[in-house]
Amino acid sequence: MSELALHPTAQDLLFREARTANTFTAEPVTEAQIQAVYDLVKYAPTAYNQSPLRVVLVRSAEGRARLGELMDDGNRAKTLAAPLVAILAADNEFHEELPSLLPHFPQAKDLFFAERPVREESAHLNATLQAAYFILGVRAAGLAAGPMTGFDFPGVQKEFLDDDHTPLMVVNIGRPGPDAWYPRSPRLAYDQVVTTV
Repeated sequence: MSELALHPTAQDLLFREARTANTFTAEPVTEAQIQAVYDLVKYAPTAYNQSPLRVVLVRSAEGRARLGELMDDGNRAKTLAAPLVAILAADNEFHEELPSLLPHFPQAKDLFFAERPVREESAHLNATLQAAYFILGVRAAGLAAGPMTGFDFPGVQKEFLDDDHTPLMVVNIGRPGPDAWYPRSPRLAYDQVVTTV
């Protein structure tokens, strides 16, 4: 008997068989698919429900060309070929939404997040947590994700964001194409990671 409530097929889809895709088919990723992904991802846990993740979807040829120029050499071709690319960023002004996101404690906005350096640190941590959920959401939609941090961070911020948003990663999204997967790398054993005290 499995110790997990999740069906083994779903376990494989989200975890065991899921990989970072490096090639994609030309099949488009629809707005409805991304909306469905968001409808799962929005439940990711964040401190004070701050939800600082922001997503820029790059669909147009012009936008793809601009982004391609900012990707590292090893990431450029696959980013240009993916049917959809998402820029995941942290909103450093997330506190402006706290009164509606945390209605039982609206004073958290000014009590804890009045200073920009505090917001930046919290936004980075919590948006990164949401980004991991985003990748799982893409997998749950039956799509493959290719998350990357090999790009010009200041360039992406200047070209696609603003001073209030910090890029975290770029994620290629679509159906996996031919030879999409590199061999699976080893993982640490349970007792190398988990300590009981």
